[in-house]
Amino acid sequence: MSLTSTTAATAETVECDVAVIGGGLGGIAAALAAAAAGQRVVLTCDQPVLGGQITSQLVPALDEHPYVETFGSSASYRRFRDLIRSRYDGVANPGGGWVSRLCFESSAGLSAIEEMLNPYIATGQLTVLLDISPALVLRDGARISAVELTGAAGIVQVRANMFCDATETGDLLPLSDAAWVVGSEGRDAYGESLAIPGGPRPGAVQSCTVGFVVEHDPDGNYVGQEPPGYRRWRDSQPFTLEIAGADGQTHRYRMFTEGPDGRPPFWTYRRLRDGATLGGRDLALINWSSNDYAARSLIHEPDLAHAEARDLSLSFLHWLRTECPRDDGGHGYPGLRLVPVAAGTPDGLAAQPYVRESRRLRLTQPITEHDLLRRPGHARATQMPDSGGIALYNLDLHARVGYDADSTEAPIANVTSAPFQVPLHALVTDEPANLLMAAKNLAATQVAAGAYRVHNGEWAVGEAAGTLAAQAVARNLAPHALLNHPHERHAVQRALLRGGVPITWIEDIEPDDPLYVPAQLLVTAGGLGQNRAASLRIEPQSVADESDRIALRDAANSLLGGEPVPENALPPAGSSWAEVVRSLAPALDRAVAGT
Repeated sequence: MSLTSTTAATAETVECDVAVIGGGLGGIAAALAAAAAGQRVVLTCDQPVLGGQITSQLVPALDEHPYVETFGSSASYRRFRDLIRSRYDGVANPGGGWVSRLCFESSAGLSAIEEMLNPYIATGQLTVLLDISPALVLRDGARISAVELTGAAGIVQVRANMFCDATETGDLLPLSDAAWVVGSEGRDAYGESLAIPGGPRPGAVQSCTVGFVVEHDPDGNYVGQEPPGYRRWRDSQPFTLEIAGADGQTHRYRMFTEGPDGRPPFWTYRRLRDGATLGGRDLALINWSSNDYAARSLIHEPDLAHAEARDLSLSFLHWLRTECPRDDGGHGYPGLRLVPVAAGTPDGLAAQPYVRESRRLRLTQPITEHDLLRRPGHARATQMPDSGGIALYNLDLHARVGYDADSTEAPIANVTSAPFQVPLHALVTDEPANLLMAAKNLAATQVAAGAYRVHNGEWAVGEAAGTLAAQAVARNLAPHALLNHPHERHAVQRALLRGGVPITWIEDIEPDDPLYVPAQLLVTAGGLGQNRAASLRIEPQSVADESDRIALRDAANSLLGGEPVPENALPPAGSSWAEVVRSLAPALDRAVAGT
């Protein structure tokens, strides 16, 4: 890759302000945020390339929310998407895949990441260490002093003030003796309808998938020998182009044509390159229920799980080549050819399994299903006053280890959530005091984490962690101290907003509007009256009713953490919501200026 990076061969000890361990989307977002805040950053990755989900895990078809093209994401995430499209001369969806508004080749995603990171690398503010994994955490009392990483070139010790765990499976949690959990907490813990009944089931980790990229040569024959275990996998998965949909119906697909019930072609589901638009042959990513691996836990038996998941994917490919019902009658598409160059691997399979579940920070009150579900009269999920970002995806639970795919105890689920936030407290460990979660490892239950784990969610978590880490260094305070003091937390949230990170869902106040920062702060603190809470649109120029005025004043009191705002400080009744917010903005500015 073109990144200029310090390597293990040239650096035995590296010092920085913020160390980000893990080079997936959460790690990239964390490193960008911390570097943009002026801190010296080290970013490490256990693979030869950065990118995680979009590169080594081979899912460059972004799982996102329906508002993403117009609002509901940070400035850096929008730039990431724009840079990908620029690699295709602005084509909106280069792959034309119907699972996502943006499907693309991994190389385009990696190129976009490099362009975002390179300015900080060029100045020496950011150091990138590739193909190196954390092996040991060194502690000095309640703090981490260093993380030792190993790779082919040797051992590197990274010393930092703050550490962000952006690894794919939460590797720093056990290494640092932090409290963590994995699998299902069980329904008894928090009363979640999608949790497994009873007590905890730590082995019931969500499935992983080894994706692969193929092209179709109608005249070719790439069948080869039957892979080991083929017949077992074929019958037990089973291999099929028909899957159960979230609507309770069986969705029936055909390979290249419309299905009998009007479904689009299986081929274009996660197509990464549309040959008709871009030239050449199509490239299709195969990441489907039939190669969704749930026989072993990727957390508890990573090597065996990875190996068997590869075998499963090779078996599914063999079925597609030999037994899959053809659109024109007969069976099999022998012209399906693996494309190693598109996968970035020698064989065309993903270098890593696609990770759906990580170890997660254990807190007494994690984010739960109840925090993310829709509520009557509210357009947003439960408001988190310490929000550090926003995200949206369904509560998406795949098969869990130890349970059949059709299990009623551990069902596959895809349940609609409401637009939600990234609460900063879910990123902060009690001990070590300088460790933050920056990927899928935030303090959320298995059910809730299913909504945060996708591309836009992981980026939002990482960006919040990187900003919080930078503020902790700048203020010389532990993250929990920042969050426990109203003015300090207020300052962190302002730093996020200045960095282009929305902390609550507002559709109709743009980032360049002077109302944007106070409105975001006040709404996050609960500043919506009963009627306005029912929509993502604030309509700030409309009259603020009594419930609006009370909610805004109470929100300001919460943010100020001192003398309450008197009623006569607000403009007269009949004023607009925007006028009430503007009347409160100077006090909010003075409060944060005093930190």
